[in-house]
Amino acid sequence: MAKEIAISKYAKISQAQQYVLLAVLGAAIVLGVAISLVMHFVRQISFNANVIVEEEKAIVSYSDAIKGIGICKKPSGEVYSDEELKKCTPDSVEASSVPNTLRSDILEKIAANAALNSVPKDSIAACINPETNKNYTYAELNDFYNNATTSEQLVEASDRIQVCSALRVIPDSLPASKNEEALLSSLNKIFILSNDSRPEQLSPSGSSGTASFGKNLGTIAVRLAMNSDVATTIKFLDNVERSIREFNISSATIKWEGANTLNIQGQATAYYMTPSTIVESSKVIKSGDEQK
Repeated sequence: MAKEIAISKYAKISQAQQYVLLAVLGAAIVLGVAISLVMHFVRQISFNANVIVEEEKAIVSYSDAIKGIGICKKPSGEVYSDEELKKCTPDSVEASSVPNTLRSDILEKIAANAALNSVPKDSIAACINPETNKNYTYAELNDFYNNATTSEQLVEASDRIQVCSALRVIPDSLPASKNEEALLSSLNKIFILSNDSRPEQLSPSGSSGTASFGKNLGTIAVRLAMNSDVATTIKFLDNVERSIREFNISSATIKWEGANTLNIQGQATAYYMTPSTIVESSKVIKSGDEQK
């Protein structure tokens, strides 16, 4: 009888131990799942926080670019709101409303530069004031701009400033494209202005490339030769030096061909600059495990 009681107690203890083990196992499973879910939510929160931070950086960068160029009036806060961007019309923004920007510097400083405006130019019909029969002064061009009341008038005034003010010198001195024909035409005109001389040779040299001191600055190499009297040769060199366009003489040989005749063989480099653009970049944001 005592033996049966002992066996019964042992069976009950074993069953209790099984229940305890099952309870511990269940609790461990629940705890493991809870820890996994917590870690997952932490990673998601961290990931979303990183996305928000990068979005804010992108918004600030775009706003800084817009403010620096002067496309829109300055925002009420640090960055532009959606409503401010929707209301922004670049053609209707006056330079005086966006001071210390690229737009204002170009229209108010470079366009009015007296030294650049002193460079001789061929008369353009649109730049002649019918009242004075002379080229518009910058003050007159600026009056057109300030008195514009519509976007169309503002665009027309801006275009006139580009063509008739000192700004016209910029594309002449540093074109925006590699145009060998225009370059050779400019050099040929310098020859003509030098006592109506004619070049013995005037052609591209085939060694054009990119200048080392400017990311957007390109070079055009030309080869030239002339055979003329001393006075004409000196006048040609003087006209090259005075040209609004930069000609860098990389090599030259000068020799006498007679009592009053000089022969010049040389190679020169001219420059052009491609337009600068804002480069958009992208950044991939990954979760913590993938980032590793």
